[in-house]
Amino acid sequence: QVQLVESGGGLVQAGGSLRLSCAASGRTFSSYAMGWFRQAPGKEREFVAAISWSGGSTYYADSVKGRFTISRDNAENTVYLQMNSLKPEDTAVYYCARYRSGSRWSLEDLPGYDYWGQGTQVTVSS
Repeated sequence: QVQLVESGGGLVQAGGSLRLSCAASGRTFSSYAMGWFRQAPGKEREFVAAISWSGGSTYYADSVKGRFTISRDNAENTVYLQMNSLKPEDTAVYYCARYRSGSRWSLEDLPGYDYWGQGTQVTVSS
C-alpha cells in the first residue's frame, strides 16, 4: 500500500512563497511519475505540475508556469512544489498523486493517477 503525505501548506500574502512536500512510502517511488493537483472551493480538481520518474522532465499548467517548480528527491522518496509569486487565485487544497504505470491518460488527467495524498491547504491573502 502506498501512502502519500503532503505538508508545507499555510497562509501567505500575495507575492509570497511556499514550498510543499509530499513524502511517499514504498520502495518503488523512483519508478513513478508524480503530480500535483489543486482544488479550490466549488471548483473541480485541476492539474498543477508533474515530474517524470527521473526528474528529467517536468510539466506545468499554464496558470503556474514560471512561478511554480516541481522537483523530486528519489533518495528521500519526496516530491516538492516550490511556489513563488503566489496569487489569491492560487488558494486551494493541494494534492500530490502517483501516476499510474502504463496509463493511457496524460499526466494532466486525474484518471491517470492511482494514489492520492490527503491534501494540504494553501491560502493566499490579497
